Amino acid sequence: MSLLPGTPRFIAAMVAAQVLTQIGAFTLPALLPVYIDRWSLTGAEAGWLIGIFFAAYVPAVPLLLALTDRMPARRIYLLGTGATALAHLGFGVLADDFWSGLAFRALAGIGWAGAYMPGLKAIADPLTGSAQTRAVSWHAAGVGIAGALSFAVAGAVSALAGPDAAFIAGGVMAAGAFAIALMILPDTLPPKRVGGGRLLDFRPVLANRPALAWIAGYCVHTLEMAVLRAWGVAFLAASFAVAAPPAWMPGPTALFTIAGLVGIAVSLSGNEASERFGRARIVSCAMLGGAALSLVTGFTAGAAPWLAIGCVMLWNAAIYLDSSALTAGTVQAAEPTLRGATMGLHSMAGYTGGFVGPLLTGVVLDLAGGDGPLAWGLAFGHVALFTLAGFAVLRWLGRPG
Repeated sequence: MSLLPGTPRFIAAMVAAQVLTQIGAFTLPALLPVYIDRWSLTGAEAGWLIGIFFAAYVPAVPLLLALTDRMPARRIYLLGTGATALAHLGFGVLADDFWSGLAFRALAGIGWAGAYMPGLKAIADPLTGSAQTRAVSWHAAGVGIAGALSFAVAGAVSALAGPDAAFIAGGVMAAGAFAIALMILPDTLPPKRVGGGRLLDFRPVLANRPALAWIAGYCVHTLEMAVLRAWGVAFLAASFAVAAPPAWMPGPTALFTIAGLVGIAVSLSGNEASERFGRARIVSCAMLGGAALSLVTGFTAGAAPWLAIGCVMLWNAAIYLDSSALTAGTVQAAEPTLRGATMGLHSMAGYTGGFVGPLLTGVVLDLAGGDGPLAWGLAFGHVALFTLAGFAVLRWLGRPG
């Protein structure tokens, strides 16, 4: 079966494939308290297990995305979804300690490098203008929905069949994404760049100040999002252990699913607001609001459940507000024949933040005593330093040269 790239049916099919690829991505964060107990992990080790996904992604994504400027994106995407399926299946069947888990998490990061941005590029390349930004926004929404559902699916499957089965389910769904791509992605070469250029020559991208501004914002955005996704369930579990919520209230994994789904609506609204009020204004509101909420949220550990949940939900919404806007800004600012390389640098910078954030949060948590309002307050609060620094760089690079 072949669908014409750029058509609504093709976009819908690719978004569905991205959802299936992403559905197992947050199985470990959702079940982190289980694996901390099972493998006797320290906070730093737990941070490594979360962060290695991003650390493996970072060196893989510029190469894989730059290759999409030279060969059919289909081949890279099949590599990515195949590696993702193997990584989740391997974690569920073979991983039995920190080191084996680390290896499969690294493979998952490489797989996502071959699927996330190459899939987005396959959607965005045939489009221009507002059609392109809306397609990017819907892609972000699909990935966000999958991320939200990842927590609920992991919790439900783990409750029914154990945590290993949750990873196996994620692997099976990633294999479904592989099958979709095999059927619909064309095996056509991209247009040749005039004058050629080396595969990993990022100098033309680094000379593009508007693109670099959005890339800087995306770096701290992903750091912030990775911290909350990695440690949010553990934070709520620790808080509920001190101040138990009412029996009717959903558990931490279900709450994070709700937060993620609300975040999708916020992300779509943020992109539409960017079209109307200006991208820079919406991104500034999101970054400054996120910095303020990161300073507050951790100190609600053990407080009234509604207060801890409310802060988590608001912080999550602030993070999602500029999710689509930042990526759409980079896509539009990129020179068309360098879009793969530009998106590669965008994603590499973002996932560098995604690696650093959860790891540093685990380290700070250990140093601050491992539990309690002060420890969580410092662990989450340090994120504001990165967010404000990223905001300053974005504003500086975004000024007319």
